[in-house]
Amino acid sequence: MSRMKLNLGPQHPSTHGVLRLILDVDGEKISGCEPVIGYLHRGMEKMAEGMTYLQYLPTVDRIDYLSGFFNSFAYVSAVEKLLKLEIPERASIIRVLLMELNRIASHLLWLGTYLLDLGAVSPFFYTFRERELILNYFEKISGQRMMYNYFVFGGVRHDIEFLNEIAPMVKTIVEKLGDYEKLLTDNPIFISRTKNTGILSREEALAYSITGPNLRASNSHLDFRSQSDLYKNFEFKIAKADEGDCFARYKVRLDEIRESSKIIYQAVDFLAATTGDVNTGLKPLNLKIDHGEAFADVETPRGLTTCCIKSDGTDKPYRVKWRTGSFYAVQILPKLLIGNMISDVMAIYGSLDVMLPEVDR
Repeated sequence: MSRMKLNLGPQHPSTHGVLRLILDVDGEKISGCEPVIGYLHRGMEKMAEGMTYLQYLPTVDRIDYLSGFFNSFAYVSAVEKLLKLEIPERASIIRVLLMELNRIASHLLWLGTYLLDLGAVSPFFYTFRERELILNYFEKISGQRMMYNYFVFGGVRHDIEFLNEIAPMVKTIVEKLGDYEKLLTDNPIFISRTKNTGILSREEALAYSITGPNLRASNSHLDFRSQSDLYKNFEFKIAKADEGDCFARYKVRLDEIRESSKIIYQAVDFLAATTGDVNTGLKPLNLKIDHGEAFADVETPRGLTTCCIKSDGTDKPYRVKWRTGSFYAVQILPKLLIGNMISDVMAIYGSLDVMLPEVDR
């Protein structure tokens, strides 16, 4: 057999960002893997120290540009804890509604690009067709398709509009999931590429601090939404699987779309039946926060995201630190890739749903 080092990336269409994997290969078999990150580093944590709390707010959508509402929620929630702000109930429900729509849009993009990585072209267009419905709605309410800047300290910018459009849109998306599953779930090619490939046990996932769908596909019920006061009035099931392979991660994300739709229906019903304020009226332009430290968690499509803020009493954060799920998913790659074939690399890596901007903060 021929032993050699193989550079996969940093420029590679299926890494969905700038990631370099230094692979030790013995013929076609992987015997070693070293992930190299940092090519995309933008200093998202450091630059907060030179910006006011308000100036930093629009930038956090870009930490994971597919989950902008989640990043905004983590940041504004940490600031609200420092300010001891009580958020109006209607604003909290709107936040849940938009985050769950964002979760569906993110999972649809993951599914389409994952199948494209595996060589299936048509499903990419199908998933983007449905995702477009959500992005069109986001554009209506925020003016933006990806970088929303809609959550503010103390609530949301304005009350939700076009409420009657949401339920039919989500119903259409859920119905289309059946079409995806007809194409994929019993597809012998898809099964051969994903079943019993990239197996991650529950013990290994917990040891490596894996969260989100990647953990729940490894026989874990850990979903931080079930522990959050934000979701205490919503009924939904935690999507999980036992096998821990690429196929299990696919199934969990499809099931999560269905559960997110249930949360969305409940949020729409609440908003349609009630009225109230959507923010506290806080004037954030010259916002100064007393000495203190606070953090906020949120269950994003890629796992737990945490924003920790330390204040020194000025109008700028003394320190901002982000914890993101993709960073931990990258570190598990050597464990999952060694012993597999080169042709399995993208099947395994893609199943983890890594976003490199979230890694290189």
